[in-house]
Amino acid sequence: MDLEEQVMGIIINAGQSKSLAFEALYAAKAGDFDKAEALMKESQTFANQAHLVQTKLIEADEGEGKTKMTLIMVHAQDHLMTSMLAKEMMAELIALHKKVAEK
Repeated sequence: MDLEEQVMGIIINAGQSKSLAFEALYAAKAGDFDKAEALMKESQTFANQAHLVQTKLIEADEGEGKTKMTLIMVHAQDHLMTSMLAKEMMAELIALHKKVAEK
């Protein structure tokens, strides 16, 4: 797999992770906490895939700058980081929705 395909793997998996996290929030807002939990688990699966690709790229670089830095690589990193943040925030918001629903 060439570098561009690897980078696209980060973008696609990170994007899917973020989308599923938002779907989980919408399910929680509707009171379907089982669905929200299932969607968050699925979101984590995609996040793991994106992170695995990132880890392989880092390991291949060996901290020596062997990997050519491109705009698309920066874009992929941006997608990964924002999806990770979104996932964490959605988990907190889902917990709040659940807490409110229990009262």
